[in-house]
Amino acid sequence: MTFLWLLLAVFVVSWGLTFVLRRYALANSLMDTPNERSSHSVPTPRGGGVAIVVSFLLALLILRGLDLMSLATLVGLLGSGLLVALIGFADDHGHIAARWRLLGHFAASIWALYWLGGSPGVTLFGVTLDPGWIGNILFVLYLVWMLNLYNFMDGIDGLASAEAISVCLGMLLVYWFSANLELAWGPLALVAAVAGFLCWNYPPAKIFMGDAGSGFLGIVLAGMSIEAASKSPELLWSWLIMLGVFIVDATWTLMRRLLRGEKVYEAHRSHGYQYASRKHRSHKTVTLASITINFVWLMPLSIAVASGWISGFFGMVVAYAPLLFIARTYKAGESEQVV
Repeated sequence: MTFLWLLLAVFVVSWGLTFVLRRYALANSLMDTPNERSSHSVPTPRGGGVAIVVSFLLALLILRGLDLMSLATLVGLLGSGLLVALIGFADDHGHIAARWRLLGHFAASIWALYWLGGSPGVTLFGVTLDPGWIGNILFVLYLVWMLNLYNFMDGIDGLASAEAISVCLGMLLVYWFSANLELAWGPLALVAAVAGFLCWNYPPAKIFMGDAGSGFLGIVLAGMSIEAASKSPELLWSWLIMLGVFIVDATWTLMRRLLRGEKVYEAHRSHGYQYASRKHRSHKTVTLASITINFVWLMPLSIAVASGWISGFFGMVVAYAPLLFIARTYKAGESEQVV
């Protein structure tokens, strides 16, 4: 019962703080004005993701007080998430050069991985491998990529929020089926924090998340996946599968833009979800489709992997195959001049 009250309080704080941030953005002209790279058509306040950051970090402190989260996990998620959010907040209010943002992202990722215990074991075809220092490098890159791809995928109303909520809810079922419910407290708190913001961000959005919120969600979700992998290596594959919609679209788009020699850090509208939203003339349709894919396709495969019914790598290949087909169908990564 105490935890239910905590979730309600997190939701209310997030909802109320988003309201305050929207008023602040309107009063100070912190608006996202549409341009040729935008997926929206009317000026909209930005920076609402700070509500997610504040409410979730407060929840982490309470979870630690209730002895539902280890000190190392608290320090790892709080420190890295706060640094990424501060970088995003500063960038939302005034541009920061890409090289300095990336330096901060690496610092946050190294911090998170250190406190989460370093590289976890990785299960491949039934064999658990200890990747050692190479694993540390790869997992730092994973954290950096996850926080950046989440920023890239936050381009239409409600999508980034709905992804975080549906992925966390899916992982809660994975934890239940695999008898790892002690890992559920963080994802539950994140669901409550994001849900409060989503009330204002659901299509048509009244406020945008901004880099402070999107980068924060990316590194927190990646951090929770590493925490889970430290407990049970198969759970890393489950997280990768549940995050498949974002991982496939963002990675495929980045690869195609790199091959064309484009500056990947510049704003663009060539992600699959962006092409889909323009084709269907609806942000809501694409957001709801992503949720449906998560629950109907990716969640059962995540459960199957965590339960040991299929291998993690095989499960991820099966999960990603149709997502790659969808990305290609919607011309993810193709030049906007060609399309």
